[in-house]
Amino acid sequence: MANKHREKLRGVRGVDDQLWTDFGDAVTRADSDRSAELRRFMEWYVRRVGADHPRRPAAPEPQDGPA
Repeated sequence: MANKHREKLRGVRGVDDQLWTDFGDAVTRADSDRSAELRRFMEWYVRRVGADHPRRPAAPEPQDGPA
């Protein structure tokens, strides 16, 4: 099927739009994606053998704004 995903779609509730956007920006800075980082966290959280705690990316550079 053309629109059939290989993996089951898992939903995350209770995440506001700004948090989702900020998380997307952060994983992009870490050269990753949301799914990979959420999976990495869950594997660490349930103590899967060989799983390491995900590292946070560097903070974004402050942007110049109105003074």
